Amino acid sequence: MVAYFLVILLIGLRLRRSNKTSQQFFEAGRSLPLAITGIAFVAANCGSLEVMGMVSTSAKYGWRAVHFYWIGAVPAMLFLALLMMPIYYRSKVRSVPEFLKVRFGEPTRVFNALSFAVLTVLVSGVGLYAMALILQVIFGWSFALSTVISAVFVLAYILLGGLRATMYNEVLQFALIVIGFAPLAWYSALYCWGMHGHIWAGMHAVDPRAATMDGLGVIFGLGFVLSFGYWCTDFVLIQRGLAARDLPTASGTPLVAAAVKLFFPLLVVVPGVAAATILPASLSGRFDLALPSMLERYYPHGLLGLGVTAVLASFMSGMAGNISAFNTVWTYDLYQAHLAKGRSDAHYLRVGRIATVVATVLSIGTSFVVLRFNNLMDYVQMLFSIFNAPLFATFLLGMFTGWATPTGALAGLVCGTLASFGHWLLYQDGILKYGSDMTASFYGAGVGWLACFFITIAVSLVTKKSMSTVPVYRPPGIRAGAGSLPLPLLLSAAGILVALVVLNFIFA
Repeated sequence: MVAYFLVILLIGLRLRRSNKTSQQFFEAGRSLPLAITGIAFVAANCGSLEVMGMVSTSAKYGWRAVHFYWIGAVPAMLFLALLMMPIYYRSKVRSVPEFLKVRFGEPTRVFNALSFAVLTVLVSGVGLYAMALILQVIFGWSFALSTVISAVFVLAYILLGGLRATMYNEVLQFALIVIGFAPLAWYSALYCWGMHGHIWAGMHAVDPRAATMDGLGVIFGLGFVLSFGYWCTDFVLIQRGLAARDLPTASGTPLVAAAVKLFFPLLVVVPGVAAATILPASLSGRFDLALPSMLERYYPHGLLGLGVTAVLASFMSGMAGNISAFNTVWTYDLYQAHLAKGRSDAHYLRVGRIATVVATVLSIGTSFVVLRFNNLMDYVQMLFSIFNAPLFATFLLGMFTGWATPTGALAGLVCGTLASFGHWLLYQDGILKYGSDMTASFYGAGVGWLACFFITIAVSLVTKKSMSTVPVYRPPGIRAGAGSLPLPLLLSAAGILVALVVLNFIFA
């Protein structure tokens, strides 16, 4: 663990000289190769949500947690790679809210930037909570002390190296995740051998009041709204593609991640299913304890050090991704745009570093909010259903139509967010009944997306169009040229799609 912390700090120190301008600090100079951006894209998602969150979700919901990969991730990543990433990259925007400004105007940008800042701080708190829980279970440290120690190291290497250091560390962290969890996956697979994981059999088509997951919730709520809303609009992920050196590299970034995601259930779902069977007494309804309990049971002391280091690496990669996205959105979309226009580049670089400190401190506070939930994924999907689901409707209409208006987009986004939040309040008050917290989030996401989609259309029909300069979607070419996608990239996407269909059929 000590060696790991020293290495990530050394990476930050080594890359410190490459952050002399704000573009280098926030965007890595748009110069990184596919090997870095693709693995960093995966690693940015491999935080507490991916590792502890998915292990705990598998312990709670069983084999159907696989849907978060084969329905709730890979299709959206292919859509992002082939259709949306080219538009992001060609528009030359520095953030997702800036894209909304160019397409729909400043009010929509401000609303999205503020809601994204809130979401990012809340999700960063998840990473700190998870790190603190691991240190508390394994070493007996207090929750508060563990949270502060974890935050200090994340803060140090972001301040030193900016986005470039964050992404290089994410590559290191991803390697540690795979190496550290491979033995646990092996032990768990041996235990689960012969237990065929049915992910579709026995699922009701529509049964939200009684089922923990039903077909409509999984396909529409998770597979379309939540999945596409997260993978296609979350700036934490999009930022990795925008750091690429050219358009084919930017589009290839989500494809590399999609290929990895096909097999990630081996690392996180299988151990979670095993934990629910082997250690029901140890969990006692706290499904977030599944991962540390399995590490304690199966890993001897030497291997335990590697396992804990891998866990911490995964949490730090997720938190660092959120913090680096927060400082970019705050500096470009709020501070520079409204509070201090026309200042020097050095001034904005300094403000970005201050924002990094503030976001880290706020994350320490929000980490205590997560203590109210017994499953990280329930908490995170609730957040995504409120903030990301309506946003995806706005992006669909903004990227693929020329007639959606600024007024319609703002009205739809605000109403969609309020509709999803209101749905969650009704569920909390017991007025709406669902079979599980997860199903409530699936249906809440659908409510928010539908409200945003139809209100945007209705208002756009009676309001003035914008003079947007954003390139609306055009089919990607396969010829050589600055605006085309290479044929191998399109064939890779087709191969991933075929593999996805086959896996769903085998484990149906």
